[in-house]
Amino acid sequence: MAKTSSRSKASRKSSKSTKKSARRLSRQESPLALLFPDLDTEISTTRRMLERVPNGKDDWRPHPRSRTLGELSTHVAQLPGFGILMLTSDEYDGLAGRRPEPKLSSSAERVKLFDELSAQMKGMLQQLTWDRARSTWTLRLGDKIVFQAPRTNILRTVFVTHSAHHRAQLGVYLRMLETPVPWSYGRSADEEPSRMA
Repeated sequence: MAKTSSRSKASRKSSKSTKKSARRLSRQESPLALLFPDLDTEISTTRRMLERVPNGKDDWRPHPRSRTLGELSTHVAQLPGFGILMLTSDEYDGLAGRRPEPKLSSSAERVKLFDELSAQMKGMLQQLTWDRARSTWTLRLGDKIVFQAPRTNILRTVFVTHSAHHRAQLGVYLRMLETPVPWSYGRSADEEPSRMA
Protein backbone atom coordinates (compact mmCIF):
# COMPACT_ATOMS: atom_id res chain seq x y z
CA MET A 1 0.00 0.00 0.00
CA ALA A 2 2.82 2.38 0.90
CA LYS A 3 4.55 1.65 -2.42
CA THR A 4 1.40 2.52 -4.39
CA SER A 5 0.96 5.75 -2.44
CA SER A 6 4.58 6.77 -2.99
CA ARG A 7 4.29 5.99 -6.74
CA SER A 8 1.09 8.04 -6.90
CA LYS A 9 2.78 11.00 -5.19
CA ALA A 10 5.74 10.74 -7.56
CA SER A 11 3.38 10.63 -10.54
CA ARG A 12 1.49 13.73 -9.35
CA LYS A 13 4.77 15.53 -8.71
CA SER A 14 6.02 14.65 -12.20
CA SER A 15 2.73 15.83 -13.74
CA LYS A 16 2.95 19.19 -11.92
CA SER A 17 6.54 19.60 -13.06
CA THR A 18 5.55 18.90 -16.69
CA LYS A 19 2.71 21.45 -16.52
CA LYS A 20 5.03 24.10 -15.06
CA SER A 21 7.58 23.43 -17.82
CA ALA A 22 4.87 23.75 -20.46
CA ARG A 23 3.69 27.08 -18.98
CA ARG A 24 7.27 28.36 -18.84
CA LEU A 25 7.86 27.35 -22.47
CA SER A 26 4.66 29.00 -23.65
CA ARG A 27 5.73 32.23 -21.94
CA GLN A 28 9.10 32.10 -23.70
CA GLU A 29 7.78 31.19 -27.14
CA SER A 30 6.27 33.97 -29.22
CA PRO A 31 2.64 33.93 -30.35
CA LEU A 32 3.91 33.60 -33.94
CA ALA A 33 5.93 30.47 -33.12
CA LEU A 34 3.19 28.74 -31.14
CA LEU A 35 0.01 29.89 -32.88
CA PHE A 36 1.17 30.24 -36.49
CA PRO A 37 3.89 27.62 -37.05
CA ASP A 38 2.41 27.05 -40.53
CA LEU A 39 2.47 30.69 -41.64
CA ASP A 40 5.44 30.44 -44.03
CA THR A 41 4.02 27.31 -45.63
CA GLU A 42 0.59 28.90 -46.08
CA ILE A 43 2.11 32.04 -47.60
CA SER A 44 4.26 30.10 -50.08
CA THR A 45 1.32 27.84 -51.04
CA THR A 46 -0.89 30.86 -51.75
CA ARG A 47 1.91 32.55 -53.68
CA ARG A 48 2.32 29.48 -55.93
CA MET A 49 -1.39 29.58 -56.73
CA LEU A 50 -1.33 33.30 -57.55
CA GLU A 51 1.68 32.83 -59.84
CA ARG A 52 -0.34 30.41 -61.99
CA VAL A 53 -3.31 32.70 -62.64
CA PRO A 54 -3.24 33.20 -66.42
CA ASN A 55 -3.09 36.76 -67.71
CA GLY A 56 -5.76 38.04 -70.06
CA LYS A 57 -8.59 36.00 -68.51
CA ASP A 58 -9.67 38.35 -65.69
CA ASP A 59 -13.31 38.41 -66.84
CA TRP A 60 -13.65 34.61 -67.00
CA ARG A 61 -15.96 32.96 -64.47
CA PRO A 62 -17.16 29.35 -64.19
CA HIS A 63 -20.75 30.35 -63.41
CA PRO A 64 -22.77 33.58 -63.64
CA ARG A 65 -22.92 33.81 -59.82
CA SER A 66 -19.20 33.14 -59.34
CA ARG A 67 -16.56 35.83 -59.00
CA THR A 68 -14.47 36.48 -62.07
CA LEU A 69 -10.93 35.13 -62.09
CA GLY A 70 -9.64 38.68 -61.68
CA GLU A 71 -11.89 39.37 -58.68
CA LEU A 72 -11.06 36.11 -56.95
CA SER A 73 -7.30 36.27 -57.48
CA THR A 74 -7.16 39.94 -56.40
CA HIS A 75 -9.11 39.05 -53.26
CA VAL A 76 -6.63 36.27 -52.45
CA ALA A 77 -3.72 38.67 -53.00
CA GLN A 78 -5.29 41.14 -50.55
CA LEU A 79 -5.98 38.70 -47.70
CA PRO A 80 -2.79 39.49 -45.73
CA GLY A 81 -4.13 43.05 -45.61
CA PHE A 82 -7.04 41.78 -43.53
CA GLY A 83 -4.47 40.25 -41.19
CA ILE A 84 -2.76 43.65 -40.92
CA LEU A 85 -6.13 45.20 -40.07
CA MET A 86 -6.60 42.68 -37.23
CA LEU A 87 -3.11 43.42 -35.90
CA THR A 88 -3.35 47.23 -36.04
CA SER A 89 -6.90 47.88 -34.84
CA ASP A 90 -9.22 46.54 -32.16
CA GLU A 91 -12.36 46.53 -34.27
CA TYR A 92 -13.75 47.02 -37.73
CA ASP A 93 -17.10 48.49 -38.69
CA GLY A 94 -18.34 46.86 -41.89
CA LEU A 95 -20.68 49.81 -42.50
CA ALA A 96 -17.88 52.38 -42.44
CA GLY A 97 -16.38 53.58 -45.69
CA ARG A 98 -13.92 51.24 -47.36
CA ARG A 99 -10.79 51.97 -49.32
CA PRO A 100 -11.22 51.42 -53.05
CA GLU A 101 -10.14 47.98 -54.26
CA PRO A 102 -6.85 47.98 -56.14
CA LYS A 103 -7.08 47.51 -59.90
CA LEU A 104 -4.69 44.67 -60.61
CA SER A 105 -4.61 43.15 -64.06
CA SER A 106 -1.71 40.69 -64.08
CA SER A 107 -0.36 37.81 -62.05
CA ALA A 108 2.85 39.75 -61.46
CA GLU A 109 0.92 42.66 -59.91
CA ARG A 110 -1.06 40.33 -57.65
CA VAL A 111 2.02 38.41 -56.52
CA LYS A 112 3.82 41.70 -55.80
CA LEU A 113 0.92 42.97 -53.66
CA PHE A 114 0.66 39.62 -51.88
CA ASP A 115 4.41 39.58 -51.15
CA GLU A 116 4.37 43.13 -49.78
CA LEU A 117 1.33 42.57 -47.55
CA SER A 118 2.57 39.15 -46.37
CA ALA A 119 5.93 40.62 -45.37
CA GLN A 120 4.23 43.45 -43.43
CA MET A 121 1.87 41.04 -41.69
CA LYS A 122 4.67 38.63 -40.76
CA GLY A 123 6.76 41.51 -39.39
CA MET A 124 3.83 42.56 -37.19
CA LEU A 125 3.31 38.99 -36.01
CA GLN A 126 6.98 38.77 -35.04
CA GLN A 127 6.43 41.77 -32.73
CA LEU A 128 3.10 40.52 -31.34
CA THR A 129 2.97 40.16 -27.55
CA TRP A 130 0.88 37.58 -25.72
CA ASP A 131 -1.30 40.32 -24.19
CA ARG A 132 -2.07 41.72 -27.62
CA ALA A 133 -2.55 38.23 -29.09
CA ARG A 134 -5.17 37.38 -26.44
CA SER A 135 -6.94 40.75 -26.55
CA THR A 136 -10.41 40.95 -28.05
CA TRP A 137 -11.01 41.94 -31.64
CA THR A 138 -14.50 42.99 -32.74
CA LEU A 139 -16.35 43.02 -36.04
CA ARG A 140 -19.39 45.27 -35.99
CA LEU A 141 -22.02 46.59 -38.36
CA GLY A 142 -22.70 50.00 -36.89
CA ASP A 143 -23.99 49.36 -33.34
CA LYS A 144 -24.50 45.64 -33.94
CA ILE A 145 -21.61 43.39 -32.87
CA VAL A 146 -21.27 40.55 -35.37
CA PHE A 147 -18.57 38.72 -33.40
CA GLN A 148 -15.83 39.18 -30.84
CA ALA A 149 -12.95 36.80 -30.21
CA PRO A 150 -9.27 36.77 -29.27
CA ARG A 151 -7.29 38.58 -31.96
CA THR A 152 -5.23 35.56 -33.02
CA ASN A 153 -8.33 33.33 -33.35
CA ILE A 154 -9.81 35.82 -35.79
CA LEU A 155 -6.49 36.23 -37.59
CA ARG A 156 -6.24 32.48 -38.17
CA THR A 157 -9.78 32.42 -39.57
CA VAL A 158 -9.44 35.55 -41.68
CA PHE A 159 -6.02 34.81 -43.12
CA VAL A 160 -5.03 31.13 -42.91
CA THR A 161 -8.42 29.40 -43.24
CA HIS A 162 -9.86 32.01 -45.58
CA SER A 163 -6.80 31.77 -47.85
CA ALA A 164 -7.05 27.97 -48.03
CA HIS A 165 -10.74 28.26 -48.93
CA HIS A 166 -10.14 30.66 -51.81
CA ARG A 167 -7.00 28.80 -52.97
CA ALA A 168 -9.21 25.77 -53.47
CA GLN A 169 -11.57 27.86 -55.59
CA LEU A 170 -8.64 29.17 -57.63
CA GLY A 171 -7.48 25.59 -58.17
CA VAL A 172 -10.84 24.74 -59.74
CA TYR A 173 -10.66 27.84 -61.95
CA LEU A 174 -7.15 26.88 -63.08
CA ARG A 175 -8.21 23.32 -63.86
CA MET A 176 -11.16 24.55 -65.93
CA LEU A 177 -8.81 26.91 -67.80
CA GLU A 178 -6.42 24.02 -68.58
CA THR A 179 -3.70 25.64 -66.43
CA PRO A 180 -1.45 23.32 -64.36
CA VAL A 181 -2.55 23.39 -60.71
CA PRO A 182 0.34 23.76 -58.23
CA TRP A 183 0.76 21.38 -55.32
CA SER A 184 -0.46 22.56 -51.92
CA TYR A 185 -0.77 20.13 -48.97
CA GLY A 186 0.32 17.30 -51.19
CA ARG A 187 0.57 16.48 -54.85
CA SER A 188 -1.77 17.85 -57.46
CA ALA A 189 -2.55 16.05 -60.71
CA ASP A 190 0.17 18.25 -62.24
CA GLU A 191 2.94 18.41 -59.63
CA GLU A 192 4.72 16.46 -56.92
CA PRO A 193 5.96 18.50 -53.94
CA SER A 194 9.34 16.72 -53.92
CA ARG A 195 10.03 17.85 -57.49
CA MET A 196 9.29 21.47 -56.65
CA ALA A 197 11.36 21.81 -53.44
